[in-house]
Amino acid sequence: MRVNVHERIADVPRDEWNRLAGDDYPFLRHEFLHAAERHGCVSPEQGWSPRHLTIGDGKHLRAAMPLYEKAHSWGEFVFDWAWANAYEQAGLSYYPKLVSAVPFTPAPSRRLLLSDPADQDAASALLQAGVALAKESECSSLHILFPSAAEIPLLRDAGLLMRKDCQFHWHNDGYRCFDDFLAGFTSVKRKKAKRDRRRVRENGIEFRRLHGPDIDAETWSVVYRLISRTFLIRGATPYYSEDFFREISAGLPGNILVILAEIDSVAVAAAVFFESGQRLYGRYWGCDGHYDSLHFETCYYQGIDYCIETQKSVFEPGTQGEHKISRGFSPVSTWSAHWLAHPQFANAIEQYLNEEGQHVDRYMDAVDSHTPYKAPADKS
Repeated sequence: MRVNVHERIADVPRDEWNRLAGDDYPFLRHEFLHAAERHGCVSPEQGWSPRHLTIGDGKHLRAAMPLYEKAHSWGEFVFDWAWANAYEQAGLSYYPKLVSAVPFTPAPSRRLLLSDPADQDAASALLQAGVALAKESECSSLHILFPSAAEIPLLRDAGLLMRKDCQFHWHNDGYRCFDDFLAGFTSVKRKKAKRDRRRVRENGIEFRRLHGPDIDAETWSVVYRLISRTFLIRGATPYYSEDFFREISAGLPGNILVILAEIDSVAVAAAVFFESGQRLYGRYWGCDGHYDSLHFETCYYQGIDYCIETQKSVFEPGTQGEHKISRGFSPVSTWSAHWLAHPQFANAIEQYLNEEGQHVDRYMDAVDSHTPYKAPADKS
């Protein structure tokens, strides 16, 4: 089974890639990955060198996998800095490494894109090709970040080391409106959520939703200025450029949502979301100052409102943030899979991952006991 390596997503036929990627995950779309590469957000200069894998004859693809050769570990959200430090202390090079992921996007989705979901031979061929490419390129390792839950057994059976982590997602329990959602909270937590929302209204802040076709160049400049402040405050630069957002706004018009917070029709904050038929993804946020509870309202409550109105099943607001628990988000498991060329390091990391996984389990049990929802016996 011949596996091809592509140094540009542009070399892969768009329609064929999208046929494999499907419509469930906008980040896997050819338009998204191509815009990231075309505008230099993902490039060798940025430490991301595309090495996308495909199986097929160029006209018809049987399988594919997004893949990058990395010169660092930034923008991955699966933290392996300690592994890199251990390699360095041992006089070994951890970089370059191979990473199958969507750059800067910690959203679980398929990494093995198959024409036939049951084609285990093609899936295995992609993994074997990834390991072979790592060896040929003298990479230390191959990492599959945020794979879908359905891919976990295959990755485990292939001998990759599995790493467990946790995110906080909101699940739609058939709510009719936001008050219906809050009715499931305890009295104390329900009052707090309502107080958060009331404070925003008292500041004279109103919200406006914009979809891809509604966002012109001038509006994107405003949005980008706001979300850039979040990065700049942390001493970083935005992962994606303004030109990138403009391009995907046109190329994926049904998959992007911007919520603007405005005072007297002037934008003071913005949140950028992506969406599919059943899911909403919170990605970027920015504000021109401090407004009481505005972050919670714009990034979480407005997203929940939108999911209820559009009958979406899941809202994934991004990584980390225990403050999401009190806003109705629950802990869910996320995964990554790892192959390391150095056998001694592989053994040591395997032991570490087993211990880390137990810690994650205990952590998820602990935070799950602090959700705002009523105990089952209290619900009526």
